[in-house]
Amino acid sequence: MMNRKTALLGLAVVLACLGLAACSKPKPGTGLTLKDGVLMIGMEIGYPPMEYFDTDGKTPIGFDVEMGKAVAAKMGLQVEFVDTAWDGIFAGVDTAKYDCIMSSVTYTQERAANFNFTKPYAANSQLLVVRKDSAVKPKSLDDVVGLRLTYQAETTSNTLADEWIAKTKAIIDTFEYDKVMNCFDELTLNRVDVILVDSVVAAEYLSRPNNPFEISAEVSNDEVLAVCIKKGNDALTAALDKALDDLYADRTLQQISQKIFGTDVVTSARNQ
Repeated sequence: MMNRKTALLGLAVVLACLGLAACSKPKPGTGLTLKDGVLMIGMEIGYPPMEYFDTDGKTPIGFDVEMGKAVAAKMGLQVEFVDTAWDGIFAGVDTAKYDCIMSSVTYTQERAANFNFTKPYAANSQLLVVRKDSAVKPKSLDDVVGLRLTYQAETTSNTLADEWIAKTKAIIDTFEYDKVMNCFDELTLNRVDVILVDSVVAAEYLSRPNNPFEISAEVSNDEVLAVCIKKGNDALTAALDKALDDLYADRTLQQISQKIFGTDVVTSARNQ
């Protein structure tokens, strides 16, 4: 039979073990992100140089990818990228498929009515891009009349084209594609005459050796890119803004920009 001293000793051991078990449990989540300890970022991973897959076809790389990693690290979180088709990317943040969108999202008043946005992190403009050997070199959207114009669907390029056509009643052949790379493929094959595209994206294609493209004109230069968050999620918006402020102050954002673009696309946006 167990004596009283042995029983008390056994009870002490059990209580000590329970105490250690309690101490080893993970701390409760902050509720800031959908998945505890992880910032889930929605992006369309097919938009070089902003977000695209490396040569292995699996590893995301690009400006928004590096920025996302830096932002998550600054917040003390791991990062998870959720590859999402552009035409469903805003619905995804609304339905809690990820915490935010970092995917070259242009801030607009219309979008701000439905979503939260951080402070800007990059400047952007809209360009007309043609083949170097093209006989046509449009200097404005008015010069695109009679040409075959292409752009990525449901982007600010799409919106700009639609607004211009509605305003001018121009007769024009337009070609929309789900991926911007399809636009450049079509221009390469001479199936279209001109692309309306983000400057941050055109930079990638125009920097490639022996590329057949050139900028014909800049048709707008007042865009900024920002992180998009579900409407009303002010706590996460504030945390992301703090991380972006810190990364700008220590020049991490500028360094990423120089690495990807060879120039600073951050400072002018942050000063707006």
